[in-house]
Amino acid sequence: MARQKKYIESEVIEKAMQLFWRNGYETTSVRMLEKEMGINQFSMYASFGNKQGVFIESVKCYQKKARIELIDKLKSAPAEVSSIKQYFIDFVNFSKEEESYKGCLLTNTVNELGASADPEILSEIIQFAYQVKTAFIEILEKDTTKNKETIAQQANYLMVALQGLSVSSKMFKKQQLDDFITGTFINI
Repeated sequence: MARQKKYIESEVIEKAMQLFWRNGYETTSVRMLEKEMGINQFSMYASFGNKQGVFIESVKCYQKKARIELIDKLKSAPAEVSSIKQYFIDFVNFSKEEESYKGCLLTNTVNELGASADPEILSEIIQFAYQVKTAFIEILEKDTTKNKETIAQQANYLMVALQGLSVSSKMFKKQQLDDFITGTFINI
């Protein structure tokens, strides 16, 4: 007879996500995950396969959380550039933990693992970035004075700026981040 789980997978994955977000994939050990998640290694492996399986589920958890708190909010906002700017502001707040910022789990992962990242992880990250960029494009297209090339260039610029904001948020103060966001939108 199989043992019944004494934990809720979504809750332990949320805890693992926060740990990976703070420490990165490589630095996070299985022992750290056991302690943070409150489950033993056997249970972790039974539910998620291995550390990589826990991480993939953590990435999915992060995406769901970001989709609800950031992308869905952007999609329901007025189709104006100011809504994209608000997305940047909301992202900074989303990444804050106490008095510091953790950046973006997905950007942190790309910076940490680079091209050696697991293809499934990279696929998840690329799909999420595509969703964000698509939301930006849909708003930019509402400005009938912009042609498709300009919209594509601005969407690419905003995506690169968002990645820069993610990395910068881990080391700069709020005022510097606010100035960066303001500067990003001067010519959009």
